[in-house]
Parts: sequence; structure tokens; C-alpha cells
Amino acid sequence: MHSDRQIEHWIEVCDIADIVPNTGVCALIGGEQVAVFHVIEGGNSETRVFAIGNYDPNADASVLSRGLVGSIGERIVVASPIYKQHFDLQTGECIEAPEHSVSAYPARLEHGKVWVGA
Repeated sequence: MHSDRQIEHWIEVCDIADIVPNTGVCALIGGEQVAVFHVIEGGNSETRVFAIGNYDPNADASVLSRGLVGSIGERIVVASPIYKQHFDLQTGECIEAPEHSVSAYPARLEHGKVWVGA
């Protein structure tokens, strides 16, 4: 998980229009597979972007970018497409099995482009 330290490198991933709302894509960033999500939140239709590790340790597979986006309470999550564990898109925490949490990366939307901090 990232801290509030200054991000040294921001990597441009793609145009926000390249990611269907409320889905994810996989990007290769610094040799790591990162799942990048385009989320449109309910009532205010706010567009947000998130980035977490793509590897699901519960399933031993790189599949999180293909999971279903939803929410559990106030948390925005992705459900792994294999065993359906939920990962918090802000923190990378695996809700059902915290010992299997994944890394979270800073992500931002700027001028229609999605950027991930490395």
C-alpha cells in the first residue's frame, strides 16, 4: 500500500474512455501487473480511478482486473472472478481474508488520462 509520501513517477496508463465504466483493465507498470478501475459512483456520478495489484493470491491467478466492481457498505470493491473474494479498491485489503490483501497504488484522472503512481 502507498503512503502519503511524494510519488516519484506517475505513469500514463490510457484514456479514461478506454475503460468501460465500473470495470477494470490490466496494465504492466514497472514489470508488475496492475488492475486499473474506472468507477462511476452512484448519486453524484463522480468518475474515480483506482489501481491495485492484479494478482489474486486466493486463486493464484492474475485476474482481479476482470472482476465485478461493486460496494460493501461505504467500500468500493472488486470481486475476484474465481472465488469471489472482495478487494477494497482504495486499500487493496481482501475483506474475507485480510492475509491475502494486495498492493494499492495511487491513481488519478487528469485531462481525460488515467495515471498510476509508481
